[in-house]
Amino acid sequence: MTLDLPRTPSFRLDGKGALVVGASSGIGLGAAVALAEAGAKVTLAARSLDRLSPVAEALHDAGFQADVLELDIQDLEGTEQTIASREPFDVLVNSAGLARHGPALETTVADFDAVVGINLRGAYFLTRAVARKLIEAGKPGSLINISSQMAHVSGIDRVVYSATKHAIEGFTKGMAIEWGKHGIRVNTICPTFIRTPLTEQTLANPERVEWILSKIKLGRLGEIEDVMGPVTFLASDASAMITGTALMVDGGWTAG
Repeated sequence: MTLDLPRTPSFRLDGKGALVVGASSGIGLGAAVALAEAGAKVTLAARSLDRLSPVAEALHDAGFQADVLELDIQDLEGTEQTIASREPFDVLVNSAGLARHGPALETTVADFDAVVGINLRGAYFLTRAVARKLIEAGKPGSLINISSQMAHVSGIDRVVYSATKHAIEGFTKGMAIEWGKHGIRVNTICPTFIRTPLTEQTLANPERVEWILSKIKLGRLGEIEDVMGPVTFLASDASAMITGTALMVDGGWTAG
């Protein structure tokens, strides 16, 4: 008798359309490359097309499929209209984010509103817009927001940032519950400190770097490449039974 062995689900994304928001640099750029390498046609989105064009050109030169889309997720109506006008995206990776760090007693209303406007308000309605288009088309999908380890703990001068990331985890669970019946999965990826333009100021402070490394059990800072594999995993059928959860890419920070 021949035993029928189980087969590993595919990590490939051939024939899939992926929207990567915040794709001009940092984690978003890494996500775009990872999805393109897995076979997806990637739409690179950001507020400025000038910053996206070199990324698209580099992907084309490497033999991948990519186009660009001007999108400001702070503009809720514009985002809704733009997503509605296009074919549904099978995959969303939202890496758009803003950080204005400082002590809670010094938080200004303007800074609070700016961070909430992108990290929470923009992320919520972008995710909803992509899901709505999938539901209308009767298609499944994988929707991923780049969250943070600060969605599960907090840190020095990170009260507002942490608040927005905790909130993302909340709406991720709620959306996963509502849209599971449509085959739409909603998850987050929660990185530790990754070397990107967003973390430059923090990583330029030796005291902060010492504090960061004391928390990361693997003893090193994260690199963009550390997030690329998890993005491909959550976007693909390899994670077909995973929804409403957070994938920690924190080097053990939140383990204790």
